[in-house]
Amino acid sequence: MIEKEDPVISEEEAAQYDRQIRLWGLDAQKRLRGSRVLLAGLGGLGAEVAKNLILAGVKGLTLLDHEQVSEESCRAQFLVPVTAQGQNRAKASLERAQNLNPMVEVHADPDRIEDKPDDFFLQFDAVCLTGCSRDLMIRVDQLCSKHKIKVFCGDVYGYYGYMFCNLGQAHNYVEEKPKVVKPSGESNDGPEAKKAKVDPNETTMVKKTASFCTLKEALEVDWTSEKAKAGLKRTPLNGLNFFPASQLSFLSSHLLLSTVLLKFRTDKGRDPDPQSFPEDSQLLRQIRDDVLESLSLNSDLLSDDFISYCFSEMSPVCAVVGGVLGQEVVKALSQRDAPHRNFFFFDGRKGNGVVDYFGPN
Repeated sequence: MIEKEDPVISEEEAAQYDRQIRLWGLDAQKRLRGSRVLLAGLGGLGAEVAKNLILAGVKGLTLLDHEQVSEESCRAQFLVPVTAQGQNRAKASLERAQNLNPMVEVHADPDRIEDKPDDFFLQFDAVCLTGCSRDLMIRVDQLCSKHKIKVFCGDVYGYYGYMFCNLGQAHNYVEEKPKVVKPSGESNDGPEAKKAKVDPNETTMVKKTASFCTLKEALEVDWTSEKAKAGLKRTPLNGLNFFPASQLSFLSSHLLLSTVLLKFRTDKGRDPDPQSFPEDSQLLRQIRDDVLESLSLNSDLLSDDFISYCFSEMSPVCAVVGGVLGQEVVKALSQRDAPHRNFFFFDGRKGNGVVDYFGPN
């Protein structure tokens, strides 16, 4: 993690971030204002995250993307103008991103993230990866973990999306809680009057610590564990048609879905393409079967139904997942409020979002 001086909030910044300072306090805003973030991937999800971080008021945001603007890019994200097709996606997003908040230093980097040396990542306080391969995310996560740099990963596949965060083994934060008032002096009004009570008009800040595992540990789920078995037994046979009572099956199925789609990205070097729907659908089925067989799981746990809903980035899904992902980066950097630990999964078909932990206990 980079060394940095204690940031000073100017009068202009205090006016700009007045509402946020009132919401989470000056100290939290100062920590946020002193932080630099790397955002890899300027698709629909990346654009949403960039917007949220810039408006929140980080010190600097680097947009890293080697891809060119396509027609789909213009539909999926709002930072690139329709006239920018064929241009680098990071550079094409720079002007509109910077205009969101001139107080934030926004930079565009057109290089491939795979070509970046380890030292490149060490200049940031947080690294957010979207649209990256599984191996790359694991590599960056392990590197950043050693240097106490916060790591976030996320993707949107059609109606489905997820985010993951690794804030280290000891992430400190403060949480606002209702103040508990202890009775003073003697009381003759019985035992109830001597009990501590919650004062709804006062709050106090409570210091807490949360621990996180690496992405590699999180993805190496032990599907033979009692927790996993209990969830899989309740998984509906029609794949992703979830019910409120089956929260664990929701999580298990979405983690399996993410595993399949990350494997597709590794094998093809891209995500499922609507223009190649027949062949990509066949490959998704094959990867699904291979993944479930390798885990000794029944193929009914992820039916063919998911294939029709995982092509392209859906803007509303990007907005939801990007809102959660951006919120978690802000919370982590400001050290204010309890973070999500460690996965968030979203199903746009049902409007369901669930947070839970996968990894070693």
